[in-house]
Amino acid sequence: MINHKYFLHKKIKYIWNDELQMFQKLRGLDGERFCSQFHLSKGHSQEEESRWRNIYGFNNIIAHVTPVYKLFLTEALNPFYVFQLFSIILWYADDYEFYASCIVITCIISLGVSVRQTRSMQRALKHTLSPSEVVSVYRKDIQDFESVTSDILVPGDLIEIPPSGCVMQCDAVLITGNCIVNESMLTGESVPLTKTPLPGEGVFNSNDHSKHILFCGTHVMQTRYYDNKKVKAVVMRTGFYTAKGELVRSIMFPKPLDFKFTKDAFKFVGVLALVACIGMIYTIVLMVKKGESLSLIIIRSLDLVTIVIPPALPAAMTVGIVFAQKRLKQSQIFCINPSAINLCGAINAFCFDKTGTLTEEGLDFMCVVPVINGNKFAKEEQQLFKLDKKDPLLVAMATCHSLTIIDGHIVGDPLDLKMFQATNWDLEESGSDESKYDVMTPTIVHPKNPDIVLPYQVGILRMFTFSSKMQRMSVVVRELGCDPVHCFVKGSPEIIVTFCEPSSVPCNFQEVLMFYTKQGFRVIGFAYKTLYKLSYVKIQRMEREAVESNLIFLGLLVLENRLKPESTSVIRKLKDAHIRTIMVTGDNILTALSVARDCEMIEKNDKAVLVSARAPTPSNPVDVEFNLCEDLKHKKVMLDVEQFGMNHLIVDGKSWLNIKKFYPDILDKLAVRGTVFARFLPEQKQQLIELLQENGYFVGMCGDGANDCGALKTAHAGISLSEAEASVASPFTSKQANISCVLNVMREGRAALVTSFGTFKFMAGYSLTQFLSVCLLYWIGANFTDFAFLYIDLVLLTSLGLTFSYTASHWNLGKKPPSVTLIAAPPILSVIFQLVVNLSFQFLLWRFASNQPWSVVPFVDHNDRNYRCHEVTLIFAISSFQYITMSIVFTKGSPHRRNIFSNYVFLVDIIVCFVLSAYLTLCPFPWLQKVLELSLSPSFIFRVLIVATAILNFMISFIVEVIFHFLH
Repeated sequence: MINHKYFLHKKIKYIWNDELQMFQKLRGLDGERFCSQFHLSKGHSQEEESRWRNIYGFNNIIAHVTPVYKLFLTEALNPFYVFQLFSIILWYADDYEFYASCIVITCIISLGVSVRQTRSMQRALKHTLSPSEVVSVYRKDIQDFESVTSDILVPGDLIEIPPSGCVMQCDAVLITGNCIVNESMLTGESVPLTKTPLPGEGVFNSNDHSKHILFCGTHVMQTRYYDNKKVKAVVMRTGFYTAKGELVRSIMFPKPLDFKFTKDAFKFVGVLALVACIGMIYTIVLMVKKGESLSLIIIRSLDLVTIVIPPALPAAMTVGIVFAQKRLKQSQIFCINPSAINLCGAINAFCFDKTGTLTEEGLDFMCVVPVINGNKFAKEEQQLFKLDKKDPLLVAMATCHSLTIIDGHIVGDPLDLKMFQATNWDLEESGSDESKYDVMTPTIVHPKNPDIVLPYQVGILRMFTFSSKMQRMSVVVRELGCDPVHCFVKGSPEIIVTFCEPSSVPCNFQEVLMFYTKQGFRVIGFAYKTLYKLSYVKIQRMEREAVESNLIFLGLLVLENRLKPESTSVIRKLKDAHIRTIMVTGDNILTALSVARDCEMIEKNDKAVLVSARAPTPSNPVDVEFNLCEDLKHKKVMLDVEQFGMNHLIVDGKSWLNIKKFYPDILDKLAVRGTVFARFLPEQKQQLIELLQENGYFVGMCGDGANDCGALKTAHAGISLSEAEASVASPFTSKQANISCVLNVMREGRAALVTSFGTFKFMAGYSLTQFLSVCLLYWIGANFTDFAFLYIDLVLLTSLGLTFSYTASHWNLGKKPPSVTLIAAPPILSVIFQLVVNLSFQFLLWRFASNQPWSVVPFVDHNDRNYRCHEVTLIFAISSFQYITMSIVFTKGSPHRRNIFSNYVFLVDIIVCFVLSAYLTLCPFPWLQKVLELSLSPSFIFRVLIVATAILNFMISFIVEVIFHFLH
């Protein structure tokens, strides 16, 4: 493997496979492997490590800060700047030295700002990447651990996780001991997680076994070890192949957004290029007829190209997004992908997680419903102190969790925390006084105020962490001083009963479960079994399947998950804005349905239809039922999804899986008409969003950043509710712990999209109006002067283009989303009619002026560039007002932006530009006339007429745009 063929693409190596005759992406140890292979790993010798490093390279995630000269060169080769360079050369050739020099200066400033921004982003990314650290690695050749720097780690290395914790420098599979990990850098989830050793049997899958993987960049806060053994892990991935490496790559090489507006913008530029070609032909024919020199013909025809295609277009299009991003930041919403803001304006479907998003993160204990006499539910019990301290249900609540103590405080999953607090027990962990307990029992729980003579203490010997896919967790515990061990399992009641002895499950289980879930309560099921004569070593080797089988059902824990105060009003406003709202959660289907009704996602009089699907059988080839949720006896109402009209479809993850596998023809209809998707696994949430996108929806997703990572990344706009300022789990991160941030993002997205539309129309209108003006002047052999171009492009266009985009988003969300289609009749006809109006006023005013007594035939000396004539000044004056007019008529206010009068900066700019243009038209200072080479008409009344005509031009243009606005 020393001389292997490979190539690098976006920091990833692709190696040639002789057998398959193709290049394949290099992978770590996350391919097809058995779990037992990790446990049998003895690490590498130094020689083996060198061979592996030859393949994988050093364990570095390096974000280089590019030298300034390289960044300048790269930016300068951008098509925008290449076109600017072409224009500048042309202008210098045409003796427009001052104007060309000003553009050179603005280009250098623009390049400098762009380079500075890129450098600051690169520096910021580099600062987030921690330097290499010293790690303890096992070497086969010396049969001991040695300290090395983390940058020489390779897949297969056996490393020790220090007791004091560390920042992981690679992805590693935990094989001994437990680790308390903070993964907020990756997921935005601030609650510490417990990582447990990888099971010894089965096929390894990095997704399914994520609870046993320590991911690069995450902070190992504490380790828990047994019998003084080291906490060990096997390196699985290094460098850019790690989870952190993938996230850094996604920042360095962002996925291009496939947005119709952007595509249409490029098409429109193509149309402008076609117009430029027509203008070139017009110029060539006109000047050939006039007998002009070849050099002048070439320069004049190419000059039209620089006018028609505005070089400032890309910069102008980003200004609105920059302002929107700034306003979002003021609302504690942070965006790492600004280009996603425009996409938010097109969103017409929004998915929400339930727990922690629509409802409060914390839960309130309601009651327990124990099982008595083997298989009967007792009355609900709200006061747990009435239960015997050794009651299996109470012990299960006190032990079946992943809580830990950090800095003297019990931390962990909010559900686990609330459940444990309800028991009124204490939790202790060995460390400060290990001699008090068996060193093989790191966690002890016991009732508060224990009996001094005969204390009841339970040690947690083994934990199988909660898995979203399995929807359960389990622990193996032992009462201190006793031989038997108890296996406690908690999770989704529907899942738990499938692992229980049927005789232990009450016959009215479904009715009792339905009673609580219909009211929106969170219900957890418990089960247990007792095992004898198991040593600690045997317990550590037990497979999860052996623990979670042949269980005895214990009862139900009922928790209240209150709706957040903001949820209902936000859902109502989104529905008023014709944005489809969808709940996708891992919770019980009836609990989810109750919350959907509470927050008015499903309104009071709307019908909800439960979709149930099972695998086909010979006797029933299509086993799909549609049942009204109001009829909880599940009387089948119909088989055809088309007949449901506007009813809300409700489906759980199991039925979704069967429909996807056996009845794919109804999957699209289910996605389009579904409102509540319950008991969904993280990958199913992602599948739903992808399916909605395939059906033409622009989809948003709001979640807590933990199990929703895949869905948040897949959505057009993912919003992670997190205390972190930025989360790589999604484009947007909100410090607001409720879904009101969705309204802010949607409002700013719609405003930014409308601003982009208006900016594009303004820039197109400006360039084509100037094109028509120049074509008109070419007819008489004249052109604008150097400083006239400078006034139009720098004073009018630049200032109006900047302040145009400063209008804030509307306070309310509009009922209809803005259009995403630029190449459509209304926007194109809008620009065309404005051009017709502008050209008409220019031409009529020019013809009117030519019939005045003081009018003379213009004399233009191309050699001396003498363009001082009444016609040039006339066209310059009226067109200056027309640019101001277009900036006003293309500025849209309600329903997506505030009205123009709220943008004080823009209003002041309009007034200044109007006053300045009127001043230049009526009575400028002599030195200004000389600089701009103005030739004012002798008649002051005619100059007043120009201003009056400009006002009439504005009124007609405004009426035309209003008409097209209503047509659109």
